[in-house]
Amino acid sequence: MSVIIDSHQHVWDLNRAEYAWLGPDAGILHRSIPMEEVLPSFAAAGIAGSVLVQSADNDEDTEYMLEVARRSPQVLGVVGYVPLHEPDRAAERLAELQLQPLFCGVRNLIHDRSDPHWLLRDDVDATLGLLEEAGVPFDVVGVLPEHLQAVIAISERHPRLRMVLDHLNKPPIGAAEDEPWRSLLAQAAENPLVFGKVSGLYSAVGDPADWAVDGIRPIFDHALEAFGPDRLLYGGDWPVSLIAGGYARVFTGITELLADLDESARARILAGTAADLYSLSISDSGTADATADGAATDPATEPATELQEETP
Repeated sequence: MSVIIDSHQHVWDLNRAEYAWLGPDAGILHRSIPMEEVLPSFAAAGIAGSVLVQSADNDEDTEYMLEVARRSPQVLGVVGYVPLHEPDRAAERLAELQLQPLFCGVRNLIHDRSDPHWLLRDDVDATLGLLEEAGVPFDVVGVLPEHLQAVIAISERHPRLRMVLDHLNKPPIGAAEDEPWRSLLAQAAENPLVFGKVSGLYSAVGDPADWAVDGIRPIFDHALEAFGPDRLLYGGDWPVSLIAGGYARVFTGITELLADLDESARARILAGTAADLYSLSISDSGTADATADGAATDPATEPATELQEETP
């Protein structure tokens, strides 16, 4: 029986925080989406717990996640926001967040910024140095080649900073060409403190739901070769995954990708890497007793037909 940690989950409440990207054009995502809505899917998939990841560049979103985490045993960690471009305020906020037992990382929505080189600004770099000294991992939600180039440069400036590439930096799934993503990902992975999230691997062309496992497999195989299982971690990307077919479809696709790996490699990607990177605590029994019904499954052997899909 394998423990499974979902390292990339969101919740949001439109009455609690401002989400600049979450307007009416976001379709089925344009509503408040609470933790309780994903629990049936977690139970069906045998998810032991999850990491909540910020959805807005403001303190209110982070405070809401921490509140959800305190009342939800399924939440093992929270990746929150500090203003990277305001080093003094970032230092204050980081000190506040480090008092929270479930705080485990920092992220900014760099992919929504017009400047693709924003991470290389002097003020941002100063705050990344604070994260490095504090031992706090940095989630990089990159989507452009420039974002991977920034990770490579940051690796030289801050050799002790742990970074994780959310969604593998948006690989060009469905496109005719996968360069420069392929080369830059491999170069970024040369830093042993850079990790990759096997999450959000949707079509980059047209409909996000227009993906198939065979189309993702070359992307995953390249990431596996670059990082190895010790630096890859599973993320379900709920509720954004609703636009790509839902939690069950995404989870089933990931388990198909992992099916040919040995038990040790699957265990690293599905739980071990996330637990180490974010310093997460799980049950001493090694079972998924934090899920809604306490069920645990081995994703490499569990029939996909038993997964229950959530209702948007």
